[in-house]
Amino acid sequence: MTTARPRIALLASAMALALGSGLSLVPAQAQARAPVAVSAPASTGVDIPFEQFTLPNGLRVVVHTDRKAPVVAVNIWYHVGSKDEPAGRSGFAHLFEHLMFNGSENHPGEFFEPFKQVGATNQNGTTNTDRTNYFQNVPTTALDMALWMESDRMGHLLGAIDQKVLDEQRGVVQNEKRQGENQPYGQVWDRLNRALYPVGHPYHHSVIGSMNDLNAASVEDVHQWFKAWYGPNNAVLVLAGDIDLATAREKVTRYFGDIPAGPTMAQPAVNVAKRSADTREELTDQVPQSRIYRAWNVAQAGSVDVDQLQVLARVLGGAKSSRLDKRLVHEDKLVDNISAGVFSSQLGSNFIVMATVKQGVEPAQVEAIIDQEIERLINRGATAAEIDLAKTAFRAGFVRGIERIGGFGGKADALAECTVMEGEPGCFRTSLANIQATTAAQLTAVGNKWLDVGSHTLVVVPGPREVLEEEPAQTPAPMQLPAPEARFTTTASTLDRSAGVPRTESFPELKFPTAQHATLSNGTKVVLAQRHEIPVVQLSYQFPGGFAADQGGKQGTASFAAGLLSEGAGQRDALAFGDALDALGARAGAGASLDTLSVSLSALRENLAPSLALFADMLRAPRYEQKEIDRVRASWIAGIKQERARPEAVAMRVLPELLYGEGHPYAAPFTGSGNEQAIASLSRDELVAFHQKWIRPEHGTLLVAGDITMEQLLPALETALAGWQGQGELPQLAVSTEVTRPQASTVYLIDQPGAVQANLFAAQLVPSGTDAGALALDIANGVLGGDFTSRLNMNLREDKHWSYGVRASISGALGARPWIVSAPVQIDKTAESMAELQREIADFASGKRPPSEAEVARIRAIQTLSLPGAYETASAVLSTLSSNALYGRADDYVFTRKAAIEAMTPAQVTQAAKGIDPAALVWVVVGDLKQIEAPIRALNLGTVQVIDGEGNPVK
Repeated sequence: MTTARPRIALLASAMALALGSGLSLVPAQAQARAPVAVSAPASTGVDIPFEQFTLPNGLRVVVHTDRKAPVVAVNIWYHVGSKDEPAGRSGFAHLFEHLMFNGSENHPGEFFEPFKQVGATNQNGTTNTDRTNYFQNVPTTALDMALWMESDRMGHLLGAIDQKVLDEQRGVVQNEKRQGENQPYGQVWDRLNRALYPVGHPYHHSVIGSMNDLNAASVEDVHQWFKAWYGPNNAVLVLAGDIDLATAREKVTRYFGDIPAGPTMAQPAVNVAKRSADTREELTDQVPQSRIYRAWNVAQAGSVDVDQLQVLARVLGGAKSSRLDKRLVHEDKLVDNISAGVFSSQLGSNFIVMATVKQGVEPAQVEAIIDQEIERLINRGATAAEIDLAKTAFRAGFVRGIERIGGFGGKADALAECTVMEGEPGCFRTSLANIQATTAAQLTAVGNKWLDVGSHTLVVVPGPREVLEEEPAQTPAPMQLPAPEARFTTTASTLDRSAGVPRTESFPELKFPTAQHATLSNGTKVVLAQRHEIPVVQLSYQFPGGFAADQGGKQGTASFAAGLLSEGAGQRDALAFGDALDALGARAGAGASLDTLSVSLSALRENLAPSLALFADMLRAPRYEQKEIDRVRASWIAGIKQERARPEAVAMRVLPELLYGEGHPYAAPFTGSGNEQAIASLSRDELVAFHQKWIRPEHGTLLVAGDITMEQLLPALETALAGWQGQGELPQLAVSTEVTRPQASTVYLIDQPGAVQANLFAAQLVPSGTDAGALALDIANGVLGGDFTSRLNMNLREDKHWSYGVRASISGALGARPWIVSAPVQIDKTAESMAELQREIADFASGKRPPSEAEVARIRAIQTLSLPGAYETASAVLSTLSSNALYGRADDYVFTRKAAIEAMTPAQVTQAAKGIDPAALVWVVVGDLKQIEAPIRALNLGTVQVIDGEGNPVK
């Protein structure tokens, strides 16, 4: 459950959006988009066909049929967000998102519980300025349960919200707010909203609201808020997947038809608030680098202008060879990263340029160049090649985005967003058509219209953190609700809600594509899983090595060498190589994990051959040019410094050596970034030698999933990789599976002055993923901390509301694996939270509170009943192929694993839990030592030592 800044789900990954809203002083608005009569997005060859109907009570329902998996995405959007909050009620929409997960009148308790029992996936809820949404994917046979649950909280919620529930979820939300503000640059979006929009504008305040307003909320206030906004006539329900119109109509009428309509609440008028003058401010924060945010208020969602601005943003700063990247990253080398994007919202959008400035560079120098490049682009125009690259990127992103039926940005999200924001489920067609029709002249016109004056520049510079003071609290006026419109009626229902949630008696069978095997002439093993739903082929060339290959060498070499593979290869330098990929709509990259190094490609089926040619260049002929090594190295080291500023990342840097001991193959930062001094000293010769040693065909396995047959794939691979052979002795790497633990617990403290939260980590080594007991231990971890409904999360989040969320995880590895509990908690409850974690772990591991049958059954369901819907995407299939290859598992492992989990007993899980030793934990705590050190020492959990961000003792 999260706050979410506005995004455009309908273009999913194509738009690559993510964050804020924004507006201004002089009203201006853009021409609304006219519907375009197209049956499919221009030139994509794919679409999201839909049908729709409206119940008499006003609930609008959109249905999309996709039979590739026995799963239905249930996605409901309420047209209410933070823009609808009057003064004194900021944060109500987001607070209510949380309250609606806390049970309803006919299902008291956690909303998640019935969904866990049927293996739901992609379940969450988000709130932004304009809407609140709830979504989940469920097996087709569990659709009745899902619709009963959603309708019960729509029509039968108020009786479940009392003072206790309000206090609990208010505490959770306030810890979510602290968690965000505790991050580097964590106050930026609040600052931007206040600067871009005047007091009284619906976008002036943040989505999460103020502590004062949250504290002031009464039960009567939230009841009235619910009555105002959460009726069926203010909602859109999308059902996508294994469903048809007739079935949808029957089921939705049964569960939602008798819910009376609420009042028709007015939506605020479009108010872009285009600003008449440029403004700027500077903010100090505990950050390693200055960062520039330049923002304009621009056209509202649903306008032609905002579509054209998307293209302009991509030409300006959305790709490796975009104007700003080319100038500031590659040529002048003044920034470590820079981006430009449009963040679209109902009343008005934001065009934002963001740049992370290199240490030692004056931000003013970067600002001047940003101005120059924007002016040059607008006045001289974009080239035909730049515009074509942008259009190809949007088209390819749309094709990839519609593979998923649900979740963030899936097809259900796209249909819901279009329906709520524009009243037309197929508005994505118009948007894509506008993008494909955009001309250079239109980009010049739209740039001159919106990016002339009115920007606000916020520069965050290193220094003491400046706490953003809350604006004065206001007493809200009583909400006067109009009567529901007479045109809305209900339909009679025979549903007996007192009988409780409908039981799901049967479940679809797990289906996993048959893996086909072959071997190339160069010795590479090929594994293919055919997936023909979208015209995309995904490849992952997997090699042994990873972080472990750095042993005896320089930490970070594997990741750094992999990261440079796409920075120029074959006859193309870094910029030309990026352009070549973009022109094909392809994506390529490489990275390392503990045990493997992987090089990946996602290609449109129509462009597979030329995309494979580029992929082959990456694999066999990376250029490793010194200028690119130096450029990437500088940004890489800056990234390490950024990690030290983030509480979670600094813990992941120091934990490996504390767990494994110096010299172990895994005793390197889990972030993969390595050691700053090692990266600084890496030579080109060392990188070339690493590449020649570890990236070689006879040592690799090429995993493929997508729209292709083996008969088509093998010739294409042989052509692309012809003549590639490894040289020298084949390297061997063995990682010990022995688990070594300290004799007693140790607590390591890392100071984060001024922090409003403490980040707690409790860790220990457990046996390898190849161990016979690994599966039972994974189930035990699920009960203790591996799921939202686990013991640790229920304790600190739901019962105590000291944390936004607690998680326990076990990373996959051939050697001993790290088991890590992570808990960000409010700073004044640090010691109490550690005591609770210690008690819960000890009670669980000792058998004092062994896993119950219900707990094991819940995790069993989560792990098995979710499987039919877990493989709807090629990337999910590819991930399983990858782990099978790494651990030497049979092709049918997904089925044998499922059977083993289904047969697992509480006694087996209890025995596995004993593998955790609560007396030998490694604790890492990141927080303000002035506030937390003395209480932690008083706990006597073990020896307490203060260390710095690299794990060195601090006196």
